[in-house]
Amino acid sequence: MEIDKTTITDLSIFSSEEEFSVFSKINQCVTTRGKEQLRATLNKPLQSAADIREVQHVLQYIIKEKANWPTVISNGTIMVVERFFESNISPIPSRPSKVSAITYKMINGHDFSLVKYSINHYFDFIKGMQHLLAHFLKPETPELLVMVLKAAEKIMAQDRLDAISTYKRATDIPSHEMLYLGHFLRYQYKHNMIGLLGIFSQLDAWYGMAMAVIEHKLTFPEIVDSHQPLIDAKGLYHILLKEPVAYDVSLDKQTNFLFLTGANMAGKSTFIKAVGSAVFLAHTGMGVPAQRMTLSVFDGMLSNINVIDNIMKGESYFFNEVQRIKSTVSKISDGRKWLILIDELFKGTNVQDAMKCSTAVIEGLLKIKNSLFILSTHLYEIGDDLKKHNNISFNYFETSVINDQLSFNYQLRSGISNDRLGYLILKKEGVVKMLEDL
Repeated sequence: MEIDKTTITDLSIFSSEEEFSVFSKINQCVTTRGKEQLRATLNKPLQSAADIREVQHVLQYIIKEKANWPTVISNGTIMVVERFFESNISPIPSRPSKVSAITYKMINGHDFSLVKYSINHYFDFIKGMQHLLAHFLKPETPELLVMVLKAAEKIMAQDRLDAISTYKRATDIPSHEMLYLGHFLRYQYKHNMIGLLGIFSQLDAWYGMAMAVIEHKLTFPEIVDSHQPLIDAKGLYHILLKEPVAYDVSLDKQTNFLFLTGANMAGKSTFIKAVGSAVFLAHTGMGVPAQRMTLSVFDGMLSNINVIDNIMKGESYFFNEVQRIKSTVSKISDGRKWLILIDELFKGTNVQDAMKCSTAVIEGLLKIKNSLFILSTHLYEIGDDLKKHNNISFNYFETSVINDQLSFNYQLRSGISNDRLGYLILKKEGVVKMLEDL
């Protein structure tokens, strides 16, 4: 699925404040390498239903067999394995005897200790990989996982690694055999070990995704093979919220445009981002925050949520809104399936101008039948003229006022809002009183 940096930012997939990102929410990886592989995975959403299902099957299998995941491979172990190749030590003898091992230890005590320490971690890493092969390489293992594990098995098919299979603990390996193994790993196995570390980073990324599915009680969506766009979700919520409100949402070719209204703070932006982030997660093979979800594979997703002006280029907010819409229209006119998310269109101009511009954009977008659109606006007045189109649905978030106090239930209702609460919010926050007292 094609997705640009603006949309990635709008949906908080990544964030400079990492704890407030979708990435951090689903990062349950054990190692830094796994975390970076997960980041790369999120940067490249999958493009076919078959690819998505393959990853889903891998995650489901890891969840099923999670009790057999090796615990001996830690982030510290990976770091030691990596650094051993670059450490500055005296040459390790290629075929040490018991006597020459003692000599090396006496003359190069610090180096010997470093080799021994490193081999302990290599031992744990190889043992962990052997454990993975033994418990996860079975007839019922998903094909994608088999392919990765077979690659690891091939790399590990080395007689020199027999010592690791022979001994239960690294401390049981005699000094001369330990140095022999250290020489092999450092001078002959470096390329293979780097490949093995890469394989484990992919396994760790999948493990982290699988554990996130358990941790956050996510549901694997049904991915349908369809030339028509489809989103049908029940109990969908935003993954970043601690106490989210769930929504039901359904869009397809017959009703492919959702016109969303409601007061400030009523939940419009959250709803749009909830749909966008769930569709994004689905395209990585992840589970989604919903009771159930069925969707087609989208060729791309674009958002228009957090548009900003550009002082350095002398570009106004409105100009950048126009440019974003222009770029969007240019992309989605290709007949492919797109999900388009627009929050508060044309905030950067006066109301009359915004109404005219918004109506023109919406009327144009309604002609594109092979994409899905969610658009929120404060311009409730334009809704009535749009009811003549049979492929648009109208929803709003309800707001109640009780004793001059705002109440938001964040429930999605059918229809168009007519709330006018800006002055009430200004008054409630004491701004009106402050101005009167000047």
